[in-house]
Amino acid sequence: QVHLLESGGGSVQPGGSLRVSCRISGYTWIVYGDSVCFAWFRQTPGNEREGVATIHGDDGTTYADSVKGRFTISKDNIKNTLSLQMNALQPEDTGVYTCAADRRMCSVGDDPTGYTYWGQGTQVTVSS
Repeated sequence: QVHLLESGGGSVQPGGSLRVSCRISGYTWIVYGDSVCFAWFRQTPGNEREGVATIHGDDGTTYADSVKGRFTISKDNIKNTLSLQMNALQPEDTGVYTCAADRRMCSVGDDPTGYTYWGQGTQVTVSS
């Protein structure tokens, strides 16, 4: 089994920062990230889920154009935690942020249906 459990998120004013994290547990191969892609997706009501950032041990990181230079994805292999540091947040960054994982190569433009394992999501609201 694989469990992805998000934490963090919340409400912030435009220009502020938030950090969301995703605790990874389950099969050894996913905990140690062997050839595993970890990704953050976000979704707002009425819109499709969109990729925000990905990280893969062999392939590095990718980011959506809308978040480049503002968001940073990282993975702590000791704490088995995936994180997304979000700076200079804007109202359009509002949404439910969900972590996903699968044993595959990856890119931020991937179809979400290509990921098997998902967290439950955490709300991020950017509003003045």
